[in-house]
Amino acid sequence: MKISRILHAGYVFEHGGTTIAFDPIFENPFSRNCHAFPDVRFDLQQIGQLKLDAVFISHFHDDHCSLESLDHLDRNTPLYIYCLFDELFAMVRELGFANVEQLKTNVPVVVGPFDVIPREALDADVDSMFQVKAGGLNVLNVVDSWIDPDALVLLARDAPWDIVLWPFQTMREIDVLSPSRASPAPTELPAEWFEQLRLLNPRYVVPSSCQFQQEPWSWYNQAFFPIAYRQFQQEVEAALPGVQVVRMNPSVSMELDADTLTPSAPLGWVVPVGEQDVDYRYDPGAKAPPTAEIARRFSPLGDAQAERVFDYCRSGLLEKYRAMELPEDSFFENARIWRLSVFAHTGAESQFHYRLEGDAITVLPGAVDRLAWTTEVPISKFYAALELGESLTSMYMRINDAVFAADIEADQAAADIVDDPLIRCLFNDVFGAYQAAQLRRLKDR
Repeated sequence: MKISRILHAGYVFEHGGTTIAFDPIFENPFSRNCHAFPDVRFDLQQIGQLKLDAVFISHFHDDHCSLESLDHLDRNTPLYIYCLFDELFAMVRELGFANVEQLKTNVPVVVGPFDVIPREALDADVDSMFQVKAGGLNVLNVVDSWIDPDALVLLARDAPWDIVLWPFQTMREIDVLSPSRASPAPTELPAEWFEQLRLLNPRYVVPSSCQFQQEPWSWYNQAFFPIAYRQFQQEVEAALPGVQVVRMNPSVSMELDADTLTPSAPLGWVVPVGEQDVDYRYDPGAKAPPTAEIARRFSPLGDAQAERVFDYCRSGLLEKYRAMELPEDSFFENARIWRLSVFAHTGAESQFHYRLEGDAITVLPGAVDRLAWTTEVPISKFYAALELGESLTSMYMRINDAVFAADIEADQAAADIVDDPLIRCLFNDVFGAYQAAQLRRLKDR
């Protein structure tokens, strides 16, 4: 079996003249601000000539299911997608793919010599994993999910595994939203990783997913990714004697048989750029620049685009908030004053103040006392979330980067950061915004 890395969670598997792909991304950057790390470019002409026997997509997140990447593939390519929402399948079919099937956990899909079995991830409403069997070999692609405990029992029965593709980062996408309040990342890998890998007992482990960083200037690059490739290899091999950690950079291919894993001819359409054996460097003391400074990094909006944001702050946000159900034990069950700060590309700040109590929200005129919650965001990112499907992880949103009254600080200690009103209004009950925006662009070409 030949296994090749595309990028992030993307792989190509080949055996007996059959070629299948998983979560293919042919974009750099992808998901708007995920820059390949190590850096690569794609030969789109070659990709357009690929003849894949099937493509499998583990879930709907835009770093796994991108219509702009799928647009390069032959429309006769069978697509197998794990997703509970019919809207995604409708969009993929509207792109022109005729053979699109919904995956079910534990139900095998046979493609030539391959048996591909979706396995249950911890968040089964979103994610899936893949067991891939061919030629007597057994590979587990955990993608970037976590393993459901019941699924782990099932997977342990197939031990020892030949290869496990393991998501090796504990990304801090929530911590960077409120950096002044975040605790440093643990210095060691999670203990449950070793427990799960012992049960799987693989011959080889590939540190998988998370092959990206944000923009070169971004402070996230020192705060988002706490685990180095070097650290992962050292800790896993020390804790699990007999297991070999194998790094696979984009384009790298390996030939797996019952006894060995050896290098093979790389993918010709994934072109490495510059140094490839780069590593992550986490700095727990990395200082987050002010949101005004970050906002200056982005291009200015047009007048109509800016007005779209401000109109949402004045009315659309209120309508959305009132229509949502407040989470249980919400910080906003009691009356709170919230300040939303929107930063232009010049760094200029526009403030909006609201009084929230339960499901009720009203706009307050001017400055206020007794602030209980603050949210900052660059206007360009705000607009992108409204119109372009921008995800929370690339918003550069800043929450509660302030010191409040002692009683409010005490209440905030138990608050959930994603209870933030702007996060809820932009992202709750929203599905497929990124792919829908992609489809509009592709149809407008």
